[in-house]
Amino acid sequence: MKTHYRTIVLSDIHLGIRNSHVREAVRFLRKHSCDKLILNGDIVDGWQLRKSGKWRKRHTAFFRHIMKRVSSTDTEVVYLRGNHDDFLDEVLPLEIGNFSIVRTHIHHSAGRRYFVVHGDIFDTVTTKLKWVAKLGDTGYTFLLWLNRYYNAYRTRRGMPYYSLSQRVKNGVKRVVSFITDFEAELCEVARAEKCHGVICGHIHHPANKQVNGIHYLNSGDWVETLSALVETVEGEWRLMYYHDWCRERGDEAEPDDEYSSEGLEEEIASAERDLSHADTM
Repeated sequence: MKTHYRTIVLSDIHLGIRNSHVREAVRFLRKHSCDKLILNGDIVDGWQLRKSGKWRKRHTAFFRHIMKRVSSTDTEVVYLRGNHDDFLDEVLPLEIGNFSIVRTHIHHSAGRRYFVVHGDIFDTVTTKLKWVAKLGDTGYTFLLWLNRYYNAYRTRRGMPYYSLSQRVKNGVKRVVSFITDFEAELCEVARAEKCHGVICGHIHHPANKQVNGIHYLNSGDWVETLSALVETVEGEWRLMYYHDWCRERGDEAEPDDEYSSEGLEEEIASAERDLSHADTM
């Protein structure tokens, strides 16, 4: 049985890189329904795809699941452009029925206004010094590679998932200072937009807190933390972590290198049929 929420927010899935936990994201979505699904940027990693990434059937399966939601339910899907999927600039804004692609969005929750934005447009590094950001992206990719093998080691010994990459990042003073500045700057933008809160992603650092009188919400990512924001029908916001959710259900987290997530086989098979049909046209 699915758990229903008024709103679900996912960001930073980074489809196209090996460390994207797309199977877990699809499994999470299949077990939760919502009135509105917000995909808050960096869903597709265009940077890595252009460089060395690879588009896989599981990535097509993710979008097939999203499109099935749009066509078979009343779910509204809002996709916000991020810095890694900046190729969307060529189609912004786009609205087709319950599906839209935008740069920013105003979300209404229990009588309160939330400014929804990926977050990179207020990040000087990614907007004005893109070459520096890409240089940092190389080190970050190595950190994710190390994190992958570290958690494989923990899994073999029956230990729970631990984000080594998050631990390293949180221990670097410059990173901590950047996150603090990022949160404060976004909250001031929300205030300028006459909003009570801000919903963002981008920095892979989930949060649900008050910052200078503004409700700051960050949905995290599906590369390191595997986290999402959910809004209950009563208007309460919560952070959810995939691995915690699995433990509460008594499930084990799915292995990284197997197509074993519940329901994803069906999505992949459908995607394969679609791709085969496209090849014959």
